[in-house]
Amino acid sequence: MPDPFAPAQLGPVHLRNRFVKAATFEGMASGGLVTDRLLDFHRSMAAGGVGLTTVAYLAVSEDGQGAPGEIVVRPEAVPGLRRLAQAVHAEGAAVSAQLGHAGPVAAGTGRRGLAPSRTFTAMAFRFTKAVDEGDITRITNAFAEAARLLADAGFDAVEVHLGHSYLLSAFLSPALNRRRDRWGGSVTARAAFARQVAEAVRRAAGTDMAVIAKLNMVDGFPGGLWLDESVEVARLLETDGHLDALELTGGSSLRNPMYLFRGEAPIEEMARVFPQPIRTGFRLFGRRFLPSYPFEEAYFLPYARQFRQALKMPLILLGGINRLATVTAALAEGFEFVALGRALLREPDLLLRWQSGSVGDSLCIHCNKCMPTIYRGTHCVLVPPGQRPGHV
Repeated sequence: MPDPFAPAQLGPVHLRNRFVKAATFEGMASGGLVTDRLLDFHRSMAAGGVGLTTVAYLAVSEDGQGAPGEIVVRPEAVPGLRRLAQAVHAEGAAVSAQLGHAGPVAAGTGRRGLAPSRTFTAMAFRFTKAVDEGDITRITNAFAEAARLLADAGFDAVEVHLGHSYLLSAFLSPALNRRRDRWGGSVTARAAFARQVAEAVRRAAGTDMAVIAKLNMVDGFPGGLWLDESVEVARLLETDGHLDALELTGGSSLRNPMYLFRGEAPIEEMARVFPQPIRTGFRLFGRRFLPSYPFEEAYFLPYARQFRQALKMPLILLGGINRLATVTAALAEGFEFVALGRALLREPDLLLRWQSGSVGDSLCIHCNKCMPTIYRGTHCVLVPPGQRPGHV
């Protein structure tokens, strides 16, 4: 069986093992800049044994922010990003930055929200603005500039966000992209913006930085992106040759977030973080926005197998992985890396435990009560405050 703890190559980057700390939005930035708390969070993940830790989520521009507490990549952010990269490297791990533009999801922050086509967002009770050619050029350039700044800050990789109904994902979705110009219609046309951004990021990142894309396999709502088209998008991205790996995901922060998380939806806990009258409305109607799905370990694996069969490029498997046996089985199927999120929030040193020979399941019970904590610093509610990564 493959050894998940053996060194591996991610494009030009050497990793000490095949474990990736998945992007789990931390909500620990202040003024769009790195804080000591965020630095300590990722230093803890690195000390826990991951090969690559992913800082999430970094907006390429102010109008691309999807929630409070996010980093906006700009020159002023570079010193803090450099300190964070140095702290992770000192623990023997590599560091990646999840880079994106929230698009229609940004409407939830009070902004107008940008989308492929004008659409009403129930989450924000407003219409989004359809992007024009100028917006597409500006945002493409913003991705490239952000990648250049991250390279200057010493980051090892950048993850381009093509998932969860963020802007580039929304362009891929037939339900959200109803354009009749060169950016809409066929799969190739809907993928053009994502491909353009991937090329721009690759050129800006240079030859020493790995470039990953986090790609939606399915949107999780009627009329959205489905496997037949997402596999076609992946083939186009592979043919372009700008990416070192694809991380496979699904669901929509705009219309169906629980499709990504699975398990029970924390309706009451989410309601408490909102002011009135949104709190009452969420208690009454939250289950329409956050329907629950049964949790099964490695729930994205059946979908991801379609990509493994169709592609030759490296793939990162994501989705509720709790067991070391599942990791080794996935590697045996041809997946090059595995990404863990909630399991590492519960046990930042889980990989050290597994490597030492204690191969019991992760302690994460996938209650999803970590979801509401994104607004005050993402953490597992079952971990005592003094033991939380980055807790102050």
